[in-house]
Amino acid sequence: MDIGGMRHDYNNKNNLFLEKHIQKKEPLGLFQKWFEQIQSDPRTVEPNAVCLSTCTKNGIPSGRFVLLKGFSKDGFRFFTHYTSRKGQDLEDNPKAALTFYWEHFSRSVRIEGDVEKLGFDVADTYFKSRPHQSQIGALCSDQSKPIFDRDVLTEKEEVLKAIYKEGEVPRPPLWGGYLLKPHTIEFWQGQTDRIHDRIRFRFPKEGEPDGVLTKQGEDGWIYERLCP
Repeated sequence: MDIGGMRHDYNNKNNLFLEKHIQKKEPLGLFQKWFEQIQSDPRTVEPNAVCLSTCTKNGIPSGRFVLLKGFSKDGFRFFTHYTSRKGQDLEDNPKAALTFYWEHFSRSVRIEGDVEKLGFDVADTYFKSRPHQSQIGALCSDQSKPIFDRDVLTEKEEVLKAIYKEGEVPRPPLWGGYLLKPHTIEFWQGQTDRIHDRIRFRFPKEGEPDGVLTKQGEDGWIYERLCP
């Protein structure tokens, strides 16, 4: 199938993403500003849907969509089974990338960093806040492992529902949270002429910023504009 002709207009020159538009030159505040704008738009279904990319210790990458469950200056939080493929990747190679794409705004954010496990107390608090059906779903799934057919899950689901009523479902022992602590965050805004805007925040190397290509930001960050 030839799909080379598929094209979509993005922003025009009246809507550029420029350095002067960033009031505070640090990425977490800018991410929150973008996120709140996306979240408040009625066209948005799940603003926190994000592609999580991990890699084995041998360099084999994989990606999947998850739902971000929180962010702060400490980093970005998500939850999953430790025994899943992503969980095993992070056990062997605790580095990851998150990629958001918000179609209606022609915007994307890429986040790279090191990952650490959150405490079980954090996992317990979040697990208790989930709907009963989601708790049952987590408990009946040995995530990423092969099964004979869907009936295996359906039967296990019915058994667990009979055992655990609302408020009684225990957190699976190998289910928990992760915190991605970013060292690089890039903001992208698409332009119809494909001369897109890309501004990347990162921590400085020796001799940076140089005041020309790399500029001093706030909270220990520097920022730079990248070619599209």
